[in-house]
Amino acid sequence: MKINLSIFFLGTMILLFGFKEMEFSRRAVIKNRLQFERTEVVAINLKSKAFSKVNNFDELFVKDEKGKLLVTQLIDNDQNGSADELLFQVTIPALSEVSYTIFTDPSASLKKTEPALKTYARFVPERIDDFAWENDKVAFRTYGPEAQRLVDEKKAGGTLSSGIDIWLKKVDYSVIDSWYAKNVKEPGYYHIEHGEGYDPYHVGYSRGNGGTGIWEKDSLYTSKNFQQYKTITNGPLRSIFELEYPSWSKYGVKEVKRISLDLGSNFSRFESKISSHTKIPNYTIGITLHDQKGKAALDDKNGIFRHWEPIDDSYVGEGIILDPKTVKKAFDHRSKALDQSQILIVTAPKNNIAVYYAGFAWTKSGQVQSVEDWDALLKKQAAMIQNPLIIKIQ
Repeated sequence: MKINLSIFFLGTMILLFGFKEMEFSRRAVIKNRLQFERTEVVAINLKSKAFSKVNNFDELFVKDEKGKLLVTQLIDNDQNGSADELLFQVTIPALSEVSYTIFTDPSASLKKTEPALKTYARFVPERIDDFAWENDKVAFRTYGPEAQRLVDEKKAGGTLSSGIDIWLKKVDYSVIDSWYAKNVKEPGYYHIEHGEGYDPYHVGYSRGNGGTGIWEKDSLYTSKNFQQYKTITNGPLRSIFELEYPSWSKYGVKEVKRISLDLGSNFSRFESKISSHTKIPNYTIGITLHDQKGKAALDDKNGIFRHWEPIDDSYVGEGIILDPKTVKKAFDHRSKALDQSQILIVTAPKNNIAVYYAGFAWTKSGQVQSVEDWDALLKKQAAMIQNPLIIKIQ
């Protein structure tokens, strides 16, 4: 029998290369239903059937319609060693949809795109034990167990507060490491403006910008400092961490707050898991009113709560946004007691989980110039939360 060597050779090549990993490619069509352009981070569910044939999620790339590679980030939300989501940042015009391509590179010829900007979060032992987080627009911090111990033992340098502090920055790069390092050499460094911004914001016993408590009989009961932390992921597009607060109040309340911050956003997302030995009344979120020179606006119907206040020679807008269906009542509480004048939002958490967004903007950052600007930004953020981008994988 005569064998056609050309056909034999071709068949052999097909057989051999058939075992080689083929390139994976899917199209992500992302739709914006709102009447303004949106730039935000999207999360692709890697546990869906569309990605079942991808053996190594580290080999996934994303490109836009012009072929430009985008910065990506894998998230392992449950910390089981396997990625759950693929993140990338998109810009979608008003009432439009844009396609992105998610693919693998079997030839390994492509390199991951390095981020120009990033989110960042870390425990800060050099400043006793703060936990701080930031992105290209805002920075936050709160306080840990050692800071509480110093106060409990009446020693210098401690801070007793579960409130949320804000750092006013006017640069888009990370400042946390730099400001803390300089503060070690020159105590109080970050409380003074050196050109990048500073921390003039007083928290004390207040809720700061987004701290929680229990409102009962005209009093707000709060936890002490967080006692444990866990970093879930640390940028560049999203930073996620958890803070655990031990039992407090006569209700034995325990909280685990999962906090995340996306690149380009003025708002941290808080997901507070609450447990107790008895039913908790009036789980409450607050914003400090400081010396009561600011302007507060409470919009229960849309779940938007705003404060606009002068700080030194500029203005800062703070805000809380949450699902209006979870709001029981909100009020502007004025008090002669230290740090107790606050906007208080009494909530009804679903399944003992309270989800809300807390953020701010500073006039010297260039992001807002007036209370009207801040109100507009709050309304846009609320609309984005209530109308998430629609993602279809094809």
